Amino acid sequence: MLTERIENARQQYINNKPSISYDRAKIWTESHMKTEGEAVPIRRAKAFRDTCEELTVNIFEGELIVGAVGEHRRCGILTPEFSWTWVDREMDNFSNRVQDPYVITTSQKSYIRKHIFPYWKGKSLEEAFLSQLPKETAKVVVDTGFVDNDSKWRQAVGEITPDYEGVLFKKGFGGIIEDAKIALSKLSRTDAEDLKKREFYESIILTSQGIIRLAERYSEKAKEVAARESSKTRCAELIKISEVCAKVPKNPPSTFYEAIQFVWFTQLGGILSENPLALNPGRFDQYMYPYYRTDIDNGIMTDNEIQELIESYWLKLSEWVWTISANTAEFFAGYNQFQNLTVGGKTREGKDATNELSYMCLRATERVKTHQPGLSVRIHQDCPKSFLDEVTHLVSKGTGFPAIHNDTVGYQMLLNAGYEPDDARDWSNCGCVVPHFRKTSEWTSAVNINFTAALEFALNEGKSRLLGETIGLDEKKPHQFLDYEEVEVAFYKQFDYLIEQSVIATLLAQKLHKEMVPRPFLSSCMEECLVSGKDLVDCGAKYNIGPVLTGIGLAVTANSLAVIKKLVFEEQSVSMKTLMHAIEVNWEGYETLRQQAINVPKYGNDDDYVDDIARKIANYYYKTCHQYKDINGNAFNTAFMGISNYLPTGKVLGATPCGRKAKEPLSEGVSPVAGSDTSTPLSAMRSAAKINQDVHSGGTLLNLRLNEELVNTKRGQSNLGAMIQTFFALGGFHVQFNTISTETLLEAQEKPEQYKDLLVRVAGYSTQFVNLSKSMQDAIIARTAHKTY
Repeated sequence: MLTERIENARQQYINNKPSISYDRAKIWTESHMKTEGEAVPIRRAKAFRDTCEELTVNIFEGELIVGAVGEHRRCGILTPEFSWTWVDREMDNFSNRVQDPYVITTSQKSYIRKHIFPYWKGKSLEEAFLSQLPKETAKVVVDTGFVDNDSKWRQAVGEITPDYEGVLFKKGFGGIIEDAKIALSKLSRTDAEDLKKREFYESIILTSQGIIRLAERYSEKAKEVAARESSKTRCAELIKISEVCAKVPKNPPSTFYEAIQFVWFTQLGGILSENPLALNPGRFDQYMYPYYRTDIDNGIMTDNEIQELIESYWLKLSEWVWTISANTAEFFAGYNQFQNLTVGGKTREGKDATNELSYMCLRATERVKTHQPGLSVRIHQDCPKSFLDEVTHLVSKGTGFPAIHNDTVGYQMLLNAGYEPDDARDWSNCGCVVPHFRKTSEWTSAVNINFTAALEFALNEGKSRLLGETIGLDEKKPHQFLDYEEVEVAFYKQFDYLIEQSVIATLLAQKLHKEMVPRPFLSSCMEECLVSGKDLVDCGAKYNIGPVLTGIGLAVTANSLAVIKKLVFEEQSVSMKTLMHAIEVNWEGYETLRQQAINVPKYGNDDDYVDDIARKIANYYYKTCHQYKDINGNAFNTAFMGISNYLPTGKVLGATPCGRKAKEPLSEGVSPVAGSDTSTPLSAMRSAAKINQDVHSGGTLLNLRLNEELVNTKRGQSNLGAMIQTFFALGGFHVQFNTISTETLLEAQEKPEQYKDLLVRVAGYSTQFVNLSKSMQDAIIARTAHKTY
């Protein structure tokens, strides 16, 4: 049972719409006005330090872990240095936009437009990107749904895991300052390379001073509030908070309480520095375990007290909101921040790593029902049965948690990407389903590529059906294709073009991030950056992985090609001309033909006829992308990770040969098209396992839905565990489940006020069902609810 304080905070979390704070943007802007002409890393570091010194400091009712991004408990911030134009266009409609609305007041909007935006006009990353992007590329990638990378030029990169084991818990930010000062003393002012390193270390000192000062201010605030507190119990808690914040993150932690507050301050610093996507807590049960053991062994805290702290941390991760444009919200629906926390798996030495905290994290997710952190588990063949049982028990609760990963395949993915074996064994998840290691810098979601758009262009002379404009390359009329192989060639030609435009856009975004938005605070959280004297944008991390291009619509595309292959060229039961006309009119008047198309084998049913097409596309995708190099010389990588991207990418397309109608969703990850996996869940898993998943180092995602009756008994949960292990034995990397009945979901649509804490799995993450647009809700309901294993 939740404690009263956790339940009160949970109720505020589920009942309050996120509010916007402009405090960070105001301070950031005023700081930059004072530092004109100084080096970019120094300016950004000073702005961070000023923010830590001036930001509103609040301790909310009953809190044990403190620190907020603004004056509101559930709060989003603005980062005009990345982009302000979309905010200016959209903020008048923030409160009523379809997906991820925000609360913002009239006075806030007036102040922002008068005092903040004018300074950044012509200075933002977005403006630089759009002004330098080739027109041909812009036609394909800017808010089109064919290729999308706006989260990399309207937003920060994020996508790192702070290195608690390697540097933060060993030194604290006070120790980092001392090391930076020593490094500075050894640099020459006549060496060009040392001049850049000097800027780096000076920026590290400034940001470290900033986060220490922010903690000190919370220590002072807690003492101040304690002096006015009438409750002796709460007064004692506030005094304890003051003591903890006085110590960390300046110094290494000694207790579990100090360690978890340290972790949150680091997370808070990352948010204030760049409002990042996928700032991951990493292997929480591993780096926190020594402090848990010390506290339990020495009677400092009890299991119940530690459980409450974990649940407090879950709420802190969920209360800040990643503020994004309406377009980006379509791709990342549900106020999601993608803070992936991983438990289980193996140690660096290869032993089972499961411990008491692994179970406590599962319990926290079940009890608190927050959408953050994105809880992932690593399962290996010899993992404790009790742990797998707890995993399937959590699945049965219908939250969509946890994301379940194959420990061996994750390890192999990192080996293939060039990691040392010990580091590869120490992997955690980044964002959705990206196997990752804490000493890594990468862009895990650099671009979303609409596979089915390439097919549409191939079958429509390079044109978009809905726009009527030429977006892709010229192509001959579809009825002139002589055989299926010619159709494939045309598809891959358009596919190559979309990949090429994705690379062009990514290289420019990388270049501008390096020039305009270095990352001193997050670089201070990476041991190798501190040793090398290089920022994350300058490849200071131990591993610098090339950008990940995410594929969308694999199943729809394979299914459509299978229809053309079978009906047009093998059976010759319909001409290409007739099939294309049926598509052009959105199947109106062609229901018989549409049923024929629907009855052609579909990916997700363990049928090699169509699964082989999907595998061929996936292999081609990897080989083509991997030939490109980013601005640092790293190969581009591929992924089939799922976010809500399969809705907006479907909205821009006409009907497809597989029987899908215009504007309907595509498919996500390596999942089947919703409702097309008509066999068993194991058949869907077997189809997914045919994709060579270990080469797609950006991760692969399989979303399945099970009838809740399948998992509401211990036997059903045990059967699910066996099925998961079977899938992993076949080479699958990831699977996750929705187990809520259709009846419950439909009722939640009708009576959202009664289902505010109902979590569902969207794709690579879970969020509150009522916070999703109706089209997103409908897409989840449309998934096959498997009734048998």
